[in-house]
This record gives sequence, C-alpha cells and structure tokens, in this order.
Amino acid sequence: MDTILILDFGSQYTQLIARRVREQKVFCEIYPYNYPIPDYPKNLKGLILSGGPASVLDPRAPIASKQIFDLGLPILGICYGLQLIAHTLGGKVIRSKNREYGAATFKPDPKSVLFKSLSSATQVWMSHGDTVVQVPPGFKRIGRTESVDFAAIENPARQIYAVQFHPEVIHTKPGKTILRNFLFKICGCQKEWTTENFIASQVASIQNLVQDGKVLGALSGGVDSSVCAALVSRAVGKNLSCVFVDNGLLRKDEAREVEQVFRSLDLNFISINAADEFLSQLEGITDPEQKRKIIGRVFIEIFQREAQKIGNVQYLVQGTLYPDLIESRSFKGPSATIKSHHNVGGLPETISFKLIEPLKELFKDEVRKLGRELGLPESLIDRHPFPGPGLAVRVVGEVTPARLNLLKEADRIFINHLKASGWYDKVWQAFGVLLPVQSVGVMGDERTYENVLALRAVTSLDGMTADWAKLPQDFLAKVSNEIINKVRGINRVVYDISSKPPATIEWE
Repeated sequence: MDTILILDFGSQYTQLIARRVREQKVFCEIYPYNYPIPDYPKNLKGLILSGGPASVLDPRAPIASKQIFDLGLPILGICYGLQLIAHTLGGKVIRSKNREYGAATFKPDPKSVLFKSLSSATQVWMSHGDTVVQVPPGFKRIGRTESVDFAAIENPARQIYAVQFHPEVIHTKPGKTILRNFLFKICGCQKEWTTENFIASQVASIQNLVQDGKVLGALSGGVDSSVCAALVSRAVGKNLSCVFVDNGLLRKDEAREVEQVFRSLDLNFISINAADEFLSQLEGITDPEQKRKIIGRVFIEIFQREAQKIGNVQYLVQGTLYPDLIESRSFKGPSATIKSHHNVGGLPETISFKLIEPLKELFKDEVRKLGRELGLPESLIDRHPFPGPGLAVRVVGEVTPARLNLLKEADRIFINHLKASGWYDKVWQAFGVLLPVQSVGVMGDERTYENVLALRAVTSLDGMTADWAKLPQDFLAKVSNEIINKVRGINRVVYDISSKPPATIEWE
C-alpha cells in the first residue's frame, strides 16, 4: 500500500495531519523525527515534516537527519518543517519580533503544482515565532502574506515543498486542496486506504497474533469499545469474552441500556457490578490524575480476576484511539502530554495481559465508519464520546455517591432536552459537570446554599480541536430551570463557553 510518512516534531496537530491524509484514502504513519532511516516503512511515496513548538535556533531543537533530503522522496514541510528545511539546507531563519497566530491572507504562486486550483488570495492559519528571511540555494518563493515574505517555498528539482501555515486545520480554507496536490500530483499516491482494507488487515493481524489463545474485551458500551469488540470477534469468534464493568461512574440507567444491547448480539457477554469497589477506592481523592490511575488499576484487577475464571486468557482488548494517545503520552514522538487517559495512562506499569488496541491509530469518525461496516446499530455508533474514567472526571473534586447522583440526574435532563430538540446530533459532545462550589440562592422565599452545575457542549470534527456549541438561549433557560426545579441540591447552572484549545473538552 502506498504510504506517506509523517515525521513528528512535537506539534499537537501531527495526528490531524494524519487524519487529513487518510481522508484522501492514503495510508500514513507517524514516526518521531529522529527515527532511523533504514527502519522507515516500505512503499514510501513521500514525507511530511510536522510543525512543532521548538525553534530551529535553539541548540536543543529537534533536528532530523539531513539524509532525509537525499532519499529522492517528495517532502512537504509544515510550519516548523519549513523552518527546518531552510535552516538545514543553507537558508536563514530569524526570531520574529512578534509571534504570529491566527488567520492571514496568503497569495500563492499559481505556477506551483502545490497550489494548483487555488485562488489568487486565500485565508490560511499561522502559528509561528520564527521566520525564514533567506531561502536555501535552489529554492524559490511560491507564496507570501502581508507579514511573511517566504510563506511558502519550493525546490521542484528535489521535490521539496514547504509552507509556513497549517494546511491541516480547517481554518486554512484551501488546506485539503494543497494536501491533495501533494499526495496525488507530486507523490503519485493511489487511494488504497479504505475501511474494507483496514478490517481485512486487522482481522488477519489479530488472528496471527492470538492463534488459539483467549481474549478478554474491556467493554464500556461506548462507540470505541463496541467497535473493538465487533472487530476482534470477527477475528477470533467465541475466543473473545466481552466484560462489561458497572463501576458506578456511568450515566443514569447506562448499565441497564448497555446490557440490553449486548445481550442481543452474538458475543460472550459478562456483566460485573463493581460500583462499591471503585467508589471505596476513590474516597477522599480529588486529584484528577490520581482518579484516572486508581480507576485504571481497579479495572485491571477486576479483569485479572475474571480472566482467571475464564482460564488461559492472554490478551486484553481496549478501544484506545489516536486522540487518547496524543493527549496522554508522547505517541511515537515528542508531542506534549496533556493528561493521562484511562486506556493508556491509567494502567499499572505491569499487567498480566498483552494489549490489543486495533483502533489506536484511528480517529472517532473513522471508528464510526468502521462500526457501520461491521453492522453495529446506529444507537451505538452515534453516541457522544464518554471518558474512560466516566463521571469521576465530571464530578470535580471528591467523588461520592451523593455527588454522583446529583450529576446523573442533571446530566440526564440536559441530554434528554438535546435529543428532543434535535441538538444532540449537531454537537460533538455534551454533558454536565458538578463543581466543588456552592452558591447562595433563593427558593420558595428561603435561602439555599447548594451546588453549581456547569453545562458543556462542543462542536468538533475530530476532537483534536473544538468550539463551544452556540445553543439557543431559550433552550439553555429551559434546561437550567428544569435542573434547578427537579434536582434537589443544585441551585445554579452555568454554561461553559471555552474552546479547545486553550481548554480541553473535559474539565479534568
């Protein structure tokens, strides 16, 4: 299969580049910038150099081997990638007087194959602190903005191209066209990365790995774990046992709803009620990282106990996705860690299982497409994302049964209104957050001192970036009124209008 290799220099958008490439049905992989060249994947058609937070002028900056420019492969540098190309090949880079962040008007050279079909002036998204002021020998300028003379450069003879802006973000209007030009007109890629091919390759890979062994599937009832279960079941059949753990941190009635769905499917389904075990371990804990690690540890302890009952279980299946990895650890490169994720950062250092994570390089929309191909019901596929630690990270502060019940009741009211109004399918994710704050209120002529609930709803394409959903004021008023009237213990409702970045989607 034709492959594009993305070298990661630490950008939070590296996985987004991969997503954009795959949208064009071209397979790609992400490797760290310093990965040994002899170990590069086969069938390479081109390289993309990601952005990154460092400056090439810093002596500790990540610098790729100069040999990558002698491989005879087309190269596209993005942001830091452009500066790296200029710095490495004999150009000049200086620190900008002012960091440029946001939209800019870009004027491309229409003669460049990279910008074929672009208009004479178009919006792009900048995010950089250094600027190229002299291009290397053999390079020429193919685009500029009002403040950046060398906003795009190329050396067609060596098939090296670079842009100062980020074509992978939606704020760059011609971003998809630029990437298509690079993939198909410059690299000559074929459209071979499809859902059908992914299923076939994963099934074969899992069968080859597992052989006659037994597999335990960590099933939460969410999109990711459900698709994982269906995919692994296709590979190993009844050798897969799907274990659903009610940890007491699920949404209202969720355990019952999950059981109803999965008992109707042709799977080995095991349900375990362990709410008391989780809540006792979380008693007195307020730090979100500790919560995650405790929950991950208790999950593994339960899985290990269940595996002993089943016998000969060697593998544990998890629905880990790309965004889980990029936000929880440096995935194949130096990208900054934001938080540990239940699926990856919350696990003990040593476990008795070998992990199978067949979705770990997919984005949520790819997983949903995969679920449809595997025949899962739309009610599962269209569910909003739900964090592995569950409501433990939506009850800010200590997690107690009383505080959980408050959140469950309020969250159910919010979600029911979203579904009734048609807004549920318009937003990426929506939920309530119980804050460790009490406020004064007046109800029935009496003074109250009760809890504050925050409502959160965001729109997004991939979860990597998100904007707060512009829900109608009368809708929010109706939701707030019903929560305050029906959920005794909450007397104030606020709406979160923070975007990602700088905030994350979840509060903890």
